[in-house]
Amino acid sequence: MKTSKDKEETEAEKNAPPVKKETDSNSIRPELAEVIARHAFGLDENRPDAVAKRQQKNQRTARANVEDLCDTGGFVEYGTLAIAAQRGRRSLDDLISKTPADGLIAGIGSVNGSLFGDDKTRCMVMAYDYTVLAGTQGYFNHKKMDRMLKLAQEQRLPLVFFAEGGGGRPGDVDASGVMVAGLDLSTFASFAGLSGTVPVIGVVSGYCFAGNAALLGCCDVIIATKNSNIGMGGPVMIEGGGLGVFKPEEVGPMDVQTQNGMVDIEVADDVEMVAVAKQYLSYFQGTTSQWEAADQLRLRDLIPENRKRAYNVRTVIKALADTDSFLELRPKFGPGMITGFLKIEGRPFGVIANNCMHMAGAIEAEGADKVARLMQLCNVHGLPILSLCDTPGFMVGPEIEKRAQVRHVCRMFVNGAHVTVPYFTVILRRGYGLGAMAMAKGGFHESIFTVAWPTGEFGGMGLEGAVKAGFKKELVAIENLEEREALYEKLVAQLYERGKAINMASYLEIDAVIDPADTRNWIIQGLKSAPARQPQESSHSFVDPW
Repeated sequence: MKTSKDKEETEAEKNAPPVKKETDSNSIRPELAEVIARHAFGLDENRPDAVAKRQQKNQRTARANVEDLCDTGGFVEYGTLAIAAQRGRRSLDDLISKTPADGLIAGIGSVNGSLFGDDKTRCMVMAYDYTVLAGTQGYFNHKKMDRMLKLAQEQRLPLVFFAEGGGGRPGDVDASGVMVAGLDLSTFASFAGLSGTVPVIGVVSGYCFAGNAALLGCCDVIIATKNSNIGMGGPVMIEGGGLGVFKPEEVGPMDVQTQNGMVDIEVADDVEMVAVAKQYLSYFQGTTSQWEAADQLRLRDLIPENRKRAYNVRTVIKALADTDSFLELRPKFGPGMITGFLKIEGRPFGVIANNCMHMAGAIEAEGADKVARLMQLCNVHGLPILSLCDTPGFMVGPEIEKRAQVRHVCRMFVNGAHVTVPYFTVILRRGYGLGAMAMAKGGFHESIFTVAWPTGEFGGMGLEGAVKAGFKKELVAIENLEEREALYEKLVAQLYERGKAINMASYLEIDAVIDPADTRNWIIQGLKSAPARQPQESSHSFVDPW
């Protein structure tokens, strides 16, 4: 029987501070030791042969790439202890040693924390591990991916996806009791469902075929190293379909996939691949407080005084943007148009620009596709758009119509009409015809503002063509060729005088003619005056894979 004194001692023991027990710091309970050992099997330092094979190909391991992408200590891995569904054909020890994480490293990390702070940098990361069964898609890594995609959707986490691998894995015999073809998987639909909800970034170093390529093709942007090969089917599938025998290097090499526009950004190696992925993601993480810019007076002299001379519009973009902030997409595809991202005073923008060094800046089908897709990207994720116009209009002629020109270029009108983010148009030089209207969101009064530099010139079509078409009878009537040429030049000069920027502004067809050095200020002030809009208010809910 307890006495009152016993009760007092019991209360005292309850309220007393915990007593530290002497323990052996090297003594670990067996169950914890087992967990630590299992995790260790997947670490690069315990897989020297796998690491060496990657190094021989000038590639890093999947874990090294994930570690480089994420801030130090900022990655929390899910499903580390998974192994391949092959217990029926291999020993458990062999699977633990050779198939760590079932070939898919997945988790949530922090990216660019030094720029934006922890609250804006959480990111879903999934990386196929080529050192595990050639990065193939196994039963359990599909299950893991489904889990992670659900979290990404629920928590609105951007996704960085390392896609290297060979597609489906036929050797997972343990799954034969629960599936036949596996075509009822939710992975692909869930992955595609992220489009327009969060930024989805696909990166590749090496071979990427079949199922891995199908996921990669759903991404907003594809960043690939120069040694990559990407295709909807690899050599095994091609041969199985009776289509011939090919080496992996012959299927979808980069000189093909950059020219046709499938790959957005080609990089030298894994190091640059991760660096560019971090840069791309930064445009969707907010505004940076630290930035530098070139002397804006340079802009006054970047357009040649001779209106017929070409110039490099990339030089204009880089001078206008914050230093080192311009990232171009698909530079080898649709070369008549430049698209990408930049920052002005630390604020991210999408940018489109005509390239007068290719077909004088006339808009072709492929360039229009680039612009339409950038409009979608910016619209769903809430980035304002800056348009730098210098075009004689849409390309015309029998040959261009073979490329479905009408349908492709009109994507600019349709997408532009549905853009709800702030849109700013700056006419650098030529603004002619329907092409110039498409660059300005459908018309010169559709943008937040449409302004021109003093070098701006305008017309319903190119001035020279307008004279030849409009004054054909008068010109043909003059037999003396010198006199005919003199009249032609006189009429062109009259049209140029009528269509130059300052006269356009006097008719209020554009909003202003500005000093090029004031362009950044116009853009920032325009952004401040534009109504705020959340990305979910976009009228287009996904990003077209093309």
